[in-house]
Amino acid sequence: MGHTNDPATIRRLLTDRGARWAVVGLTPNPRRAAVGVSRFLRDELGMEIIPVNLGAQEVHGETGYRTLADVPGTIDVVDCFVNSHKVGAIVDQAIEVGARAVWLQLGVIDELAAERAAAAGLDVVMDTCPVIEVRATPSLRGD
Repeated sequence: MGHTNDPATIRRLLTDRGARWAVVGLTPNPRRAAVGVSRFLRDELGMEIIPVNLGAQEVHGETGYRTLADVPGTIDVVDCFVNSHKVGAIVDQAIEVGARAVWLQLGVIDELAAERAAAAGLDVVMDTCPVIEVRATPSLRGD
């Protein structure tokens, strides 16, 4: 049986104001969904955004890092904007750096990676988007 998202986990992750979200695949390209979603996380939900991309490019005025291991300090959530066939390696890095949770964006599905993360004690959300979840449950916004 596949992974099922837990509504309580989604609520907890999206209402933890000030949490540090490392957004893997976030680049300055305004046509990429990661730009809008990360802006929403920062501006609407009060999250700290950490761009993680191969070019270590700055996004939203925040320093970018090449890998999760390069990010200083604690990472609360690793938000994955990468192809499903690449996300397993990112989940393994999230486990290695001690992240609390992994969030695999809409369309990003890897059941084995989700199992590894859960077995390591991480919260797992898969195949959905924070913006969609907040629009479906406005109380998550915390207004």
